[in-house]
Amino acid sequence: MKKITAIGILLAAVAAFAGELDGGFLKGVTDKEKPFYAPGEEMTFTLRLEGIKAFPPGEWFISWERSGDDGNRNSGKVPASLTEPLVIKTSLDKPGFVRVRAMLVDGKGNVYRKAFTGNPNTPEGKAAMNRFERTDKRIFFDGGAGVQPEKLQGHAEPADFDSFWAKQYARLDLVPIKPELIELPCGNPKARIYAVQVPCAGLRPVTGYLTVPKAVDDGAKFPCRLETHGYSGDRCQHDAPGWARDNEIVFNINAHGQKLPAFGATEADRKMLRWETRSNGYSYAFDPAQNADPETAYFNGMVLRVKRALQYLKTVKGWNGKDLIASGGSQGGLQTIWAAGCGEGVTRAESGITWCCDMYTSGKLRKDPSLNLAGDGWYIGWTDAMGYYDAANFGKRIPKTCLTIITRAGLGDYCCPPRGLAILYNNIPGPKKIWWVQGSTHGFVPPSPNQNFWLEN
Repeated sequence: MKKITAIGILLAAVAAFAGELDGGFLKGVTDKEKPFYAPGEEMTFTLRLEGIKAFPPGEWFISWERSGDDGNRNSGKVPASLTEPLVIKTSLDKPGFVRVRAMLVDGKGNVYRKAFTGNPNTPEGKAAMNRFERTDKRIFFDGGAGVQPEKLQGHAEPADFDSFWAKQYARLDLVPIKPELIELPCGNPKARIYAVQVPCAGLRPVTGYLTVPKAVDDGAKFPCRLETHGYSGDRCQHDAPGWARDNEIVFNINAHGQKLPAFGATEADRKMLRWETRSNGYSYAFDPAQNADPETAYFNGMVLRVKRALQYLKTVKGWNGKDLIASGGSQGGLQTIWAAGCGEGVTRAESGITWCCDMYTSGKLRKDPSLNLAGDGWYIGWTDAMGYYDAANFGKRIPKTCLTIITRAGLGDYCCPPRGLAILYNNIPGPKKIWWVQGSTHGFVPPSPNQNFWLEN
C-alpha cells in the first residue's frame, strides 16, 4: 500500500512539473550576431532553457550532437539547468555549415514531449488541439553556423541545360492557352473567385483558383501573383478558398494539375490520382527509375504547368502589365524559383525554405553513410537528370530585373539544408535578399526575440 501511494505521489509530481515544462523551449545563439565564420575560427553556441520556472533536480538532461558538412560528429549529455547555459565550442575548416542539435531528455535518454492540456470537446479546443498536433512537441534546439557560405558552389549543371529546356518549352507552344473558368462564391464583395483549368503540354492541365478584384470591371489594373504549393504526398486535395484579396490578381495552382470539384471531380478521382502520382511504390517525384530520364521525371510536368500558369496570368484582364510575382514555400519555393528562371518575366520571387537546392549533395552525398554528413534523409535520390530541376541551377537564369527574396532559410533545416540555400543565393545574378533564422527547422521558427538576420545584395 505504501508503494502504491509513493508511485501515486511521484506521478502527481511529474504531472505538476509537466505543465511547467510544456511552456519551455531551448534557445540557442552564437557568439557572432551573424553566425558566419572564417575557416578554423572557433564557433561558440550558448543554449539556455527558457519558459520553465522549475523542475525536479537530477531528472532532466540536455542531449546534444554536433555534425556538419565536414563529416565530423561529437555529442554529449549534461544535466539540465535553469541557471547555467550549455556552451558548445566547435569549428569548421572549409566553406560549409555546422549543425548543432540538442533536446531535453530524461535519465534514460527518452525525449521529453509536450502534451495537449486543453479541452478537445469544444470547437475552439478541437481547433487548438489540431494546431498542437502539427507542432514539434520536443523542447529542443536545432541550429547552426556557416563558414564562408558566399564561396559555396554546387555540382556542375548539365551541359545542355538551356537547350533541354528550350525543347521542353517548345511543347507549350503547340498548346493554345484556352482557359475554362467557373465562378465560385466569394466572401469578399470586392473580389471574385474562379475555378480554372488551362490546357498544358504533358499529361495534365494547369488547375487552381483565380481571384480577381472587381475593380478591374472599371478599368483598374493590378499586379499578378502566382502561388504554388508545398509537397502534398498522397493528399491530392485542393479546396476552393472562401475569400479573395482585392488588391492583386492571384492564381493559386496545385502541383499536379488535378481535376477540381467545380469541374466534376469526385472523391474517387482524388483516390485515383493518389495512385497515378505514385511510381514503383515511391511517392511522387522520388522514383529513381522515373528520374533516370529528365523527360519522364515527375518534375517535368510541374515545371511546364508553372510556366503555363504564368503565361495565362499575363492574359488576365486587369493585369497592370509590369508586376508579375511568384511565391511559395518548400516545394512551392522550388516552383517559385522555376517560375522566376523559366523566362516569363517574373519581377519578384518570394521563395521560402526552398526545396531541392544542391540536389547532388543532398540526394547523393548526404545519403552516403560513409561520409557522415548532417542530414535528415528526406531527399530525392540523385540521378543526372535531377540537375535539370535543381533550384540552384534555375537560380542562375533569374533575370536581373527580378527581385528574389528567400523569405526563410533555417540554420537547422535539414529538409532544405542551409548549404543548398546558400548556393541558390550565390547563383542568383540580380537583386536578392535572404533571411537566415537561427534554430529554425523546416516547420519550426523559434519565438522572438531570436537570432536572425537579413543578407542583401
